[in-house]
Amino acid sequence: MSAHPASPPAPVSRSAPGGAAELPDHRRIGRQLGVFATEESVGAGLPLWLPAGAAIRSALEAFVIELERRHGYRHVHTPVLGKRELYERSGHWAHYRDDMYPPMGVGEEQVVLRPMTCPHHVLVFQAERPALDELPYRLAELAPMFRYERSGVVGGLSRTRQMTLSDGHVFCTPEQIHDEISDMLAMVGDAYDTLRIPRPRFRLSLRDDGPKFVDDDELWARSEDALRSVLRAHDVDVVEAPGEAAFYGPKIDLQVTDPRGRDETLSTIQVDFHLPERFDLVARRGPERVRPVMIHRSIASTMERMVAHLLEVHDGALPPWLAPVQVRVLPIQPLPEGHLAAVRDAFFRRGLRVDVDGRDATLGARIRQARLDRVPWTAVIGPREAAGGTVALRLRSGEQRPPAALASVADALGALVDQRSPDLWPG
Repeated sequence: MSAHPASPPAPVSRSAPGGAAELPDHRRIGRQLGVFATEESVGAGLPLWLPAGAAIRSALEAFVIELERRHGYRHVHTPVLGKRELYERSGHWAHYRDDMYPPMGVGEEQVVLRPMTCPHHVLVFQAERPALDELPYRLAELAPMFRYERSGVVGGLSRTRQMTLSDGHVFCTPEQIHDEISDMLAMVGDAYDTLRIPRPRFRLSLRDDGPKFVDDDELWARSEDALRSVLRAHDVDVVEAPGEAAFYGPKIDLQVTDPRGRDETLSTIQVDFHLPERFDLVARRGPERVRPVMIHRSIASTMERMVAHLLEVHDGALPPWLAPVQVRVLPIQPLPEGHLAAVRDAFFRRGLRVDVDGRDATLGARIRQARLDRVPWTAVIGPREAAGGTVALRLRSGEQRPPAALASVADALGALVDQRSPDLWPG
C-alpha cells in the first residue's frame, strides 16, 4: 500500500449542552445535513437516503466503480433473491442461517433475500466459463444485500439490515493469489488516500474450535498459508483474531478506529478454496482442468458504513467532490433579471452540485449557515459582481477570494472535483 500523502483533518469537537466536548457522531451529523432519516413504519435498520445522502453515495459509488475498472474488474448485476437450494449448496444455509431472513414461499419454491453475493458470482463464472488462460477472472458489483441484524444492534448507517456492499470476487490459480491480494491492498490504499481517511491496521481473522466453521483442516491450512505469505511480503504488523474468520476460510480484515475510539472493519480480503469445490468450478486449457481459487474482497465496505465513517472522520466537512452541496450561491439584491439563474447554471454546467440561499436574511447569517452546512464554496453575487461578470468566493475554511470571472471560478472548482482533490482552492 502506498504512503498516505497527508493526514486527514482532525475531527472538530463541538460544544454540547453544559460545555462538554461533543465528538462527531454520524447520526447527529446526518440529521443536521439531511443525509438520512429513519421511520418506524419502514423498520429498524432500514434508513431512508435523503437527497443529500444520495448525492454523497452516488459520488462514492462512481469512485469505487472507476477504481475497480482501472484494476481490471468487470461489473455485473445479480438478483437480490435466490432459491434456498443455492444457499444450501454454498454452505450459507448450514453456517450462516441465523443471520439470514427467513425463506419466502413463492408457489412451491422457497426463496431467500441474499446475505452476500458470492454464490451469485460463482454462477456468473459458470455461465461465462472462462478458460484457464483468462484467469484471473475479476468480477465486481455494488450489491444490495440483507442480513437479519437483531434490533438491539442496528443504528444509523453503521449497522443496517439492508446494505449495499462494494463487493468483488477474483477467480484465479493458486500461483496468482499473491499478486491478486497485493493488487487489492493497493486498491485499498488508493481508496483511503482519496477518501482522506486514516490508514487501516491489519487483522488476520482465523477460525477457532466453534461449530460455525467448515470442517476441513487441509483447506484452512492452505488458505492461512496464502494470506500469511502476502502479509509477510508486505512487512506489516498483524494482529491475529481467532474466531473472526468467515465460515469457509480466513481473511485479512483492515481495521480502522472512528473518532469515538471504536474499531470497525471497512475492507476485507478472504481466500476461499471451499466454494469452488462445492460448485465444482473448473477452468480449462485443452484437456487440462484446474480448480480456481476464489478470493472475496470489499475495498470500501458497504455504502452505509463507509458514509457513516466519512461523516465522523470529517465531522461532516467532506472532501469537496463528496459534499452533497458543493457551491451555494448567495444573491444580494437587486440583481439584473435572469442573472441569478445564469450564475447557478454556470456552476451546473461545470458538473457541480449547487443550490441558492435567497432567503430574506442578512448576508452574514447566510454565510454562517453555509459553514454550518459544511458547504465547501459560497459564491456571493451582488450588483457589483453582476456588472463585472464576477463572483466573490468564500471557502469553507473561512478564506475569502478576490472577485473573479464566473467562468474561471466555475472551471477551477470543477477541476478540483474532477480530480477528487481534497483542496478548496488550486495551488
